[in-house]
Amino acid sequence: MKALLVAGDRSGSGKTSVTLALSALLSAGRRVQTFKVGMDYIDPSYLTGVTGRPCRNLDSYVMNPDQVRMIFEHGCRGAEIALVEGVRGLFEGAGALTDLGSTAAIAKQLDLPVILVVDARSITRSAAAIVKGFMAFDPDVRIRGVILNNITGSRHREKAVRAIEHHCDVPVVGAIPRTPEMRLAMRHLGLVPYLEGRGHEEFHRRIGVIKQLIGQHVDLDRLLELARDCRPPDRRHPFFDAPDAPDIRVGVAFDEAFNFYYADLFDVLAALGAECVPFSPIHGHLPDADGYVFGGGYPELFGSELEENTAMREAIRDVSRNGTPIYAECGGLIYLTGRLVLRKGFQGADRDRVHEMCGVFAGETHMPARRMLGYVVGESTEGSPFGAAAFRGHEFHYSDVRLDAGTRYVYRLTRGNGIRGGLDGATRDRTLASYVHLHPVTSREILVQFANCCRR
Repeated sequence: MKALLVAGDRSGSGKTSVTLALSALLSAGRRVQTFKVGMDYIDPSYLTGVTGRPCRNLDSYVMNPDQVRMIFEHGCRGAEIALVEGVRGLFEGAGALTDLGSTAAIAKQLDLPVILVVDARSITRSAAAIVKGFMAFDPDVRIRGVILNNITGSRHREKAVRAIEHHCDVPVVGAIPRTPEMRLAMRHLGLVPYLEGRGHEEFHRRIGVIKQLIGQHVDLDRLLELARDCRPPDRRHPFFDAPDAPDIRVGVAFDEAFNFYYADLFDVLAALGAECVPFSPIHGHLPDADGYVFGGGYPELFGSELEENTAMREAIRDVSRNGTPIYAECGGLIYLTGRLVLRKGFQGADRDRVHEMCGVFAGETHMPARRMLGYVVGESTEGSPFGAAAFRGHEFHYSDVRLDAGTRYVYRLTRGNGIRGGLDGATRDRTLASYVHLHPVTSREILVQFANCCRR
């Protein structure tokens, strides 16, 4: 098996488009397993879409080294190529003095050679200084090749390539011309999720153009020569072993509005004896199940559709009142509040718009609000329906959930904002909803208790 990591010299370097195209191109006749550094859903949705294999996340702040390696090996079963997309700049992490949470940390933990994507807009010889500085900053990170982005012509390309290969002694395996077609459709939280865009002609046209450009300007054979040869895993990790037959059913909200899930969630739930039953809060009905999961997403973009499915909203409120376990994160939290208030100007609206939600929790959500983005550290208390446990995760939203004063919170955060000043994890009966996105491998104990509640 071949393995390598694609990193950027900064955010916006083009590494997402490069990794997406490389994944699609290499998947022609090969089994490519992708990974994404950091707690992110949207890039992995694209990488999953173009390879047909679920992209998995790796994060050294949220995961310990053993968990990083376990997820990597589990994902690589049956693959011929492992391709890891970095996050932000190669050395950006949770702090200023360590590489915790960075792409560099993952590269070192998994001993992966790095292909550095450099934004060469308006620079030539200086590109060599950037690469040389990155190589010297941490010699344990093995930068083995460079891809230049935003090249404006043959002279630009020639000078930058000669400078890098002379001063840094690493090959330039690609030089991509500057073009607006390299940009993917953007939205207020980032890229459009693959699930939402896959039916649109423009979406496929953009991906096609990016594949063509990178296929023409990156030497795939040379790229694979720089990858590390490693032995592919030949058996399933015991952590993910599932029983012969599930004994509980878990309904998982999955449609255009709710699709932010880590791929490992479904493996962990299966290992805990759960059959996952997908359903659509927009289009469908609530299936019979022993418990329900509502992930993140963009409910604010589908407020009218969610409101119109009155039977779904009433059914969710009823099963919550009856004590059926429900676990919800971010977009799921918004959906469980009483109302969603979209302010004038949001998405071009000429007036405030109010959409009725499920009403499991008394209160409402307002959008837009101050952006909250970053890692979260905290613990759930004994009062949580899914037990006491320490956790790490992340939050990313532009909303403000305002719950009534009597709401009970069972998450205490030492890092992060949560719903209200370090309080998160709103709960009633056996429903738990929070802004925090937890990774299912590192938060397995919470899922164990959730599964046990489903059995009861």
